[in-house]
Amino acid sequence: MGRVWEGGCHCGAVRFRVDASEVTELLDCNCSMCAMKGFLHLIVPGERFTLLSGAEALSTYTFNTKQAKHHFCSTCGITSFYVPRSHPDGFSVNARCLDRGIPAALPVVPFDGQRWEESVDAIAGYDP
Repeated sequence: MGRVWEGGCHCGAVRFRVDASEVTELLDCNCSMCAMKGFLHLIVPGERFTLLSGAEALSTYTFNTKQAKHHFCSTCGITSFYVPRSHPDGFSVNARCLDRGIPAALPVVPFDGQRWEESVDAIAGYDP
């Protein structure tokens, strides 16, 4: 059984597929953005992510360094994925937006996003 999952936003305008066959854990970041959103990170290289529909429904929010691209559905407001600053050639999918829910086989590991600069080295070499 593979780890190719589909998911999307609340209203269904944005749909994606993610190949998480190489992913070994989910990251639970405590930065202001992730904590407020309840984002649970499933990080994949760009070639393992496919936007199936909804490109025209996406809006993008950036802040601070403007490197992360927080894409969200302009209809329902849900961020089901984004381009993280730590992995600018990849995507971080919100595991809570997967159709089947959070994958039980993947442990959830805390990430100290409140101290991002000091903590990012722990995932910088993280190549899911």
